[in-house]
Amino acid sequence: MVSGMKSLAKETLFYGMGSVLPKLLSWLLSLYWAFALPRISDIGILTNFYAWVALLQVILTYGMETGFFRFANKDNDPVKVFSTSFISITSTTLLFFVISFIFLKPFAFALGGIDFKPHYLLLLVLILCVDVIGTIPFANLRFKKRPKRFALIKIINVVLTILFNLFFFLLCPFLKTIFPNSFAWFDLNRGVDYILISNLAASVIQLLLVSPELKIKFQFDAQLLKKMLKYSFPILILGIAGILNQTVDKILFPKIYPDTANAFTELGIYGQNFKIAIIMVMFTQAFRYAFEPYIFSRSRGDVDEKRSFSDATKYFIIFGLLIFLATTGFIDIIKFMIPPEYHVGLKVVPIVLLGELFFGVYFNLSLWYKLTDQTRWGAYMSTFGFVITIAINVIFIPKYSYMACAWASFFANLIMMIISYVVGQKKYPIPYNLKSAASFFTISMLLFGVTTVSMLFISSLWLRLFIGAFCILLYVWVIVRKELPLKDWPVIGRYFG
Repeated sequence: MVSGMKSLAKETLFYGMGSVLPKLLSWLLSLYWAFALPRISDIGILTNFYAWVALLQVILTYGMETGFFRFANKDNDPVKVFSTSFISITSTTLLFFVISFIFLKPFAFALGGIDFKPHYLLLLVLILCVDVIGTIPFANLRFKKRPKRFALIKIINVVLTILFNLFFFLLCPFLKTIFPNSFAWFDLNRGVDYILISNLAASVIQLLLVSPELKIKFQFDAQLLKKMLKYSFPILILGIAGILNQTVDKILFPKIYPDTANAFTELGIYGQNFKIAIIMVMFTQAFRYAFEPYIFSRSRGDVDEKRSFSDATKYFIIFGLLIFLATTGFIDIIKFMIPPEYHVGLKVVPIVLLGELFFGVYFNLSLWYKLTDQTRWGAYMSTFGFVITIAINVIFIPKYSYMACAWASFFANLIMMIISYVVGQKKYPIPYNLKSAASFFTISMLLFGVTTVSMLFISSLWLRLFIGAFCILLYVWVIVRKELPLKDWPVIGRYFG
């Protein structure tokens, strides 16, 4: 690897522990919900609920996280940038809470109709406010390159979430059989309530753990805030468009699907199978946490640094495709992590995986408009992708149900990725290795074709698993041979020199 790649890989590992590991544990927990909750429609409600959470979180942070990194690295006082950002976000978040509380019932009905109860919205707003207020303190940990503390707090958060869920779904039913009067309040049909309460409790504790970052002398610079808002506003627009590209299908599905009675059931099937593909999202998130501070701290624009950015994207694609092959190659095992009644939706998994990979590549390519302060281009591209997503969903959901959702994400992310590359090469040329990306993509698709054919025509589970494992190992062998030769490895290299 070129200079800086080892540092980036190390930070990706730690941020992976802080973002991917918690997401992995949360993923396992959400898979457990399908076994614990009595109705598939409950999963559909939660899928819709957390789609709204993701969207509102982007709106409430309005691009200030990226703005913080940009201005803290741009000849400004980092403490002043931190405190100005924190005061701004906290103020707007409290205003959001007051407005939401006043209009709680009409907002709840507008979000999800009769299935979205007002107290659901209250819990949603509380979770959002607590998490958003912690955004800048967590960004400060990343800025100060303290990935271990970042990872520890994030892991504690998800462990507590899991423990609270286990209390409600495992311990309470057991205790109710022993102490029926004391636990008369417990009702498994209120499982959605218990999940949201668990989330809120863990979020509050997480904010308390990161609060030491607030032990500073607060300063508020109105002129600095104006500059940050001007920089961050296009990021807000592209963030909204970007998150809608990933969540609008789950938000709109209950309103578009013609069979209203089964809308949340269909959404529950899609949402649970979408979770199988979440591993690609976790990989992208870990890389993003390390990559964003990395590019801003090295934005000199020289040849070596541009080559470093190119290498980072190359390795992202290579290992993203490995995740794709590993997930699809062992789908015969992975599918048992969800109840059999959800297996009908497994066909969306490969489509969603590739769509998320394209989105990850698009994020990597987006560094050109962030480094040149042309963030409006990100807004243009994400908005265009959003229009594509909306069009495909609105036109095809009534006929093809959740399959339309999967293909909408696939095509929107693919088109955004292509446009970003074409425009970026004119605005901020980077020597990306297209030949390497194309060769690894071709190889992975051929191997995916082999595993797909085996699943269609081979009845033996063990033989299908063997073929899947062989294809994955073959891909790994290609990686080692072409990009990570053993002679360059420490210790091992002496035997292959």
